[in-house]
Amino acid sequence: MKYVNAGNILPDALVRELQKYIQGGYIYVPRNQARRAWGEATGYRQELKCRNQKIVEEYRSGVSAEDLAERYCLSVHAIRKIIYQK
Repeated sequence: MKYVNAGNILPDALVRELQKYIQGGYIYVPRNQARRAWGEATGYRQELKCRNQKIVEEYRSGVSAEDLAERYCLSVHAIRKIIYQK
């Protein structure tokens, strides 16, 4: 993100209006486009969703949380969070 002097790029009327709210400070102007959520670009979010569904299915079929933790290289706590997720 690059610093730009508002007086150099904005109309005077707009600068005066902004000065009513902030003077001598920094203001962030977000981009106009929406950002994609984490993991959407790579597909990793979908991979985790599938993995977590498999974990829940295996747990419901009788596999213990300890065995699932070993199988998926996760902690028992992480497995329980996945299992009890709504």
